[in-house]
Amino acid sequence: MKTRSTYWQILPYLRPQKQTIGKALACTVVFTIFWPIIAWLVGETAKFIGKGDLQGFAQIAALSAVIFLIRGTAQYGQDTLMAKAALTIALEIRKKVYSHLQKLNIGYFETAKTGDLSYRLTEDIDRIGEVVNKFFHQFIPCVLQLIAVLGYMIYLNWQLTLGALIIAPLMAILIGWFGERLLTYSRQSQNRISDLSALLTEVFSGIRLIKAFVAEDYEIARFAEEAEQNRRAKYLSERVKALQFVVVGFLEAMSVILLFFLGGWQISQGNLTGTQFISYIAGVALLIDPIAITTANYGDFKQGEASSDRIFELLAIQPAVVEKPGAIELPRVTGKVEYRNINFAYNSETPILQNMSLLVLPGEMIALVGASGAGKTTLVNLLPRFYDPQAGQILIDGIDIQDVTLNTLRRQIGIVPQETILFSGTIAQNIAFGQSYYELKDVQKAAEIANAHQFISEFPDGYQTWVGERGVNLSGGQKQRIAIARAVLLAPRILILDEATSALDSESEGLVQEALERLMRDRTVFIIAHRLATVRRADRILVLEKGRIVESGTHEELLEKGDRYAGYYAQQFSQ
Repeated sequence: MKTRSTYWQILPYLRPQKQTIGKALACTVVFTIFWPIIAWLVGETAKFIGKGDLQGFAQIAALSAVIFLIRGTAQYGQDTLMAKAALTIALEIRKKVYSHLQKLNIGYFETAKTGDLSYRLTEDIDRIGEVVNKFFHQFIPCVLQLIAVLGYMIYLNWQLTLGALIIAPLMAILIGWFGERLLTYSRQSQNRISDLSALLTEVFSGIRLIKAFVAEDYEIARFAEEAEQNRRAKYLSERVKALQFVVVGFLEAMSVILLFFLGGWQISQGNLTGTQFISYIAGVALLIDPIAITTANYGDFKQGEASSDRIFELLAIQPAVVEKPGAIELPRVTGKVEYRNINFAYNSETPILQNMSLLVLPGEMIALVGASGAGKTTLVNLLPRFYDPQAGQILIDGIDIQDVTLNTLRRQIGIVPQETILFSGTIAQNIAFGQSYYELKDVQKAAEIANAHQFISEFPDGYQTWVGERGVNLSGGQKQRIAIARAVLLAPRILILDEATSALDSESEGLVQEALERLMRDRTVFIIAHRLATVRRADRILVLEKGRIVESGTHEELLEKGDRYAGYYAQQFSQ
């Protein structure tokens, strides 16, 4: 159970903005000073009007113009400075969260909802920025206004002010109670909208499958149910807010009635003049807005606290793969890879790799074969430290990969996945992905090696052709060749291929296969093989079963042996 507000964790983000916030608060103090003066002006204006003294009224009007000009200037400074500080704080939190997410291991993203993460990075952080802005821009000015005006009212008549504040403790208790209800319902509402966002991301990503299986009505029903749950959660929050305004408004009205009764009594006792009572009523009027805004702010702060909880909950997640203190840079390697007694499991109950040992020489091509779940992908995912094993060591050129920086390790390992991922941007930017600066001639050379230069040149904008989200305006073969060009430009010593031709037509497959042969030349290569026709040229084929290497040899040796590999091969080519 949460015992302390996560708002305290925002303080480190406030400190760099202390000068801006300090200037804003100085403007706030100037702005606030004029509230009691405005109440006094109302009484003086009424006095001159009652006497018919136009000269006195003109003097008061001129003074009022000067006061409102100074007050308006201070208010402008307060508003703009606080907006600047709040937006900068939201930006820093957003960058911090995004940077933190980039450091989390792949396992986290395999279970996290993309829509939920997007909502936290956008709406939740925006709400925190709004809370910071409202705290300094509205809440503090309103509190200072209450103090200043109440001080003036006490100066005029302390007995009347004391009577008017009788209901204040009850209002404070009720506002606190409503705030806690709002916090609870806001958490529910924001969790629901995150679920809705996650559903939308999932649906739009899989729209082809939905249409292929005629699942539109099913998805419409799912969406309607999630949207209804979101509506209910939001409605509960809005109902509490509506009730809060009714109850607090009623108590404010009772306070005003009591005030007039006590005011009339004080005038009859000779403790208050009519002019003073008018100034006093003006002061009361000046209290209505700050009370209403403070009440609303409290509700907003409680709603914002739910967003703060969700953001700092995210920042509290620790990455499973981290660099050691003092990690060294991995020098340019020859490509010798050694797995020593590796044990790995995604959870303690299901081991994936068991006492795995493997030595791969520089320039050797290794093919990994086996049924789904045998550990092929897991084995290669350990090499760039997407995960860390629970036991054992992985060495490259005799250096433990846990002793080197992640950046220098992964820069020497190229990956060409089965499903190519492209990002919105130009073709050149996709080939040079991850590189802030690149030479176009180097990109073109990589594309030529990858058999991509010709089709790229046929586009009107060539290498500056814009690639849509996930590369939807390119064919499968074109996307795959761009992925190969990306690996060529990286110039890795170690290469991981996840059956890069499995989903291509024969013409595209030939071009891609030719590009891959160029890419693999003089590199240590791991091939995850789904189709055995692609592994015949491998120097060694490893057959994995339940996290263990059960067979090892060349294509011909394993066929001659007539065991598992021969069985897989016969099964594929008999169909």
